Formats: sequence, C-alpha cells, structure tokens
Amino acid sequence: MAHVNRTNGGANLLALRSHNTALVLDLLRGAGAEGISRLELAERTGLTPQAVSKITARLREEGLAVEAGHRASTGGKRRTVLRLVPGAGHAVGVHLDRDALRTVLVDLAGTVVAERCTALDLGAGAEAVVTVVAGESEALAKGVRGGDGAGAAGADTRSSTGTPELPAAESLPALLGVGVALPGPLDHSRGVLHRVTGFPEWDGFPLRDALARRLGVPVVVDKDTNAAALGLAVAGERGSFAYLHLGTGLGAGLVIDGAVHRGARTGAGEFGHQVVQLDGPPCGCGDRGCVEALCLAAVARGDLAEAARVLGIAAGNLIALLDIDLVLLGGRTVATAPDAFLRGVAAVLDERARRAGEQPVPVRAAPGEVAEGAAQLVLGPLFGRADA
Repeated sequence: MAHVNRTNGGANLLALRSHNTALVLDLLRGAGAEGISRLELAERTGLTPQAVSKITARLREEGLAVEAGHRASTGGKRRTVLRLVPGAGHAVGVHLDRDALRTVLVDLAGTVVAERCTALDLGAGAEAVVTVVAGESEALAKGVRGGDGAGAAGADTRSSTGTPELPAAESLPALLGVGVALPGPLDHSRGVLHRVTGFPEWDGFPLRDALARRLGVPVVVDKDTNAAALGLAVAGERGSFAYLHLGTGLGAGLVIDGAVHRGARTGAGEFGHQVVQLDGPPCGCGDRGCVEALCLAAVARGDLAEAARVLGIAAGNLIALLDIDLVLLGGRTVATAPDAFLRGVAAVLDERARRAGEQPVPVRAAPGEVAEGAAQLVLGPLFGRADA
C-alpha cells in the first residue's frame, strides 16, 4: 500500500506497518467502546509495558486512540483505559457483481457509515464499468474528504514516483483506499482479472491499476468469496470454515486456521466448477455437470430443494477434502430462502456424517455482505492481517 504524505501533523495511517503497532491496534479494535488498559495490552501482546506506552502514546498523538476513562485495579491504583477512534480512518468496499454494484464506506471498526447501490452490467466493457465503480466510490469518498470536493477522489494525488498517495486531511478522517470484490477467477496479488465465467472479454484486464489511476488511492482487488470470508474472519468466525456464495454464480471462500486461503494463483475456492454429474448440462466455464450449472438451473425452475441438495453434495465433497469446522451460506439467492437452503444442505451433510459415524459439520447463514469484506481488504493490514 502506498505511503501517505501528511501536513500539519495529521495521522500517517498507512505508515503504521509495525507488527507491534498492528497488534495493539487490533486489540483496541476488539475491545470496542469499553476500551483496554495498557497493562492488558502488554499481557496480551507479550510486549513490555514500556513498549506499549510508547506505541499508545504515538497512537494518541495521531488521533487513532483516546483515553476512555479508568478501571479499578487489584493493586489499588486505577488503570487508564484506551479505545480506538473508529472515525480516524475509512475504507471503501465495492461488491462488483455481474448485474449490480454495491459500495460501502466503513470506519476502522468495520461499521458501515454510508452505502450506495446501483444496477450495472459487467458485460458493458471495462471502460464503462470502471467509470461507474470510480463514480460510486468517489461519491462515498467525499464524505471523508470534504463536501467542497477538495482532495476528492480523482484529483492528482500521485507522488513524484507515480505511486498513488492519499490526500492530506488535516481536519477530516483519511480515506485509506478502496477494496473491490467481484467474481473470479483473478490474480489477487496483481489485481488482474482472468476469464470471469460468462465474461471472457475481461481476461487480462488490470482492474486494480485502472481504478487506482482514476481514484488516486490504493486499490485492492479480490474474488467476492475471498472478501466475504475475510470479513467473516475479522468479525469473529474462528478456525477453518467455508463460505459458500450462491448468487448470480457459485463460489467459495476458504479460511484455514483463521487465515484466508487463496492458493498460489488465487485459484482456491472455484467451488462452483467441480463436476458432480458427468455429461450433465453445459456450464459457462466450458465443462458439463458443474455444481454451479446444476444449482442455477434448479433455482431457475423454482426447485430450491434440488438446488440445496446439489449444494449440500458439493459442500460434503469440500468437507471430506479439507476437514473444515463450519459451512456458512450466503449470496442473494440464499438470502431469498435461507431456511430452505440451510435445511437442504444440512440434511445432506447429516446423512454423510451418519454413514461415517461422525458428528455433522454445522451449517449456518452467513452474516454480513461482500462489500463489507472488500473494505477489510484495505483495513486488514493496518490491524496485522497478512491474509488481507
């Protein structure tokens, strides 16, 4: 992520790359409004009290932390409690679907403070789509950059090296960047799209760099399922789980031992294109009998029970392969009838577990949305999440 030039003593948010600082910030975020004492920070990070004092003093100077009262101590002296200042920074999260666009502005605590939704055709061409995404992001960014447009997205905020930099915001919260989540496959590390199912014209398009040039802020691009899984992990889902997203397509986000698993080429989680019916109906990917094709066909004819059964079979294959602890279901199609999908998938997994003499892996509806997870692609590194 790009370095931030600051003037007049503003907070250099993106320069906070110290591992120890990230540990402290993550604990402050987790403590919420109640806050946490310096002693507790030292105990939970393993840092010395002196190191914690230096870090928290710097965070207070930069406006990222404030005192939040006092707490009684067993030693008699009251402890000063510190809390994160959520409004000290913001990120934009973008869910770019095949036919719709949702953008959110979130603060450091991950709370959505503004959002926008609009129809969009992913097949309209790169230039048209980038223009819409940039426009929607700019509209949200104005909320943290000043309504007069000073320093608004799209302004020339590039350094002498050509690297996008954040505008100075002496009296307003900073915009850290924009996270974009969309259907894969794609290259997360380079921000380049591959052959998105149904939209081969996007193959090789450098979406990250194109948006960064338009917006003048750091941009991170990832698959919608990975972004959603990251958001769930940040929100408190532990261990190893699979997030299955059924909307205009079908994919999976995988979290293994608490970290998002993308694979060497961001290819992990192409869940919808596992073949479960040889010589089945054709799929947009070129194969036949893919889970995605079967599920979407069942949904189209109104047979949600069959769609859930097929989804359950595919989820069972994933559980057998990865031995995960939990399956979470999300996406707009699931949201239209969550009970039907939860019952159908759980029934398949329960039967498989019964035959194996094991406890069934639980299935739950996933809270949160893809756009919120996309914002965490930007916020994650600030709090020490290397998988963001």
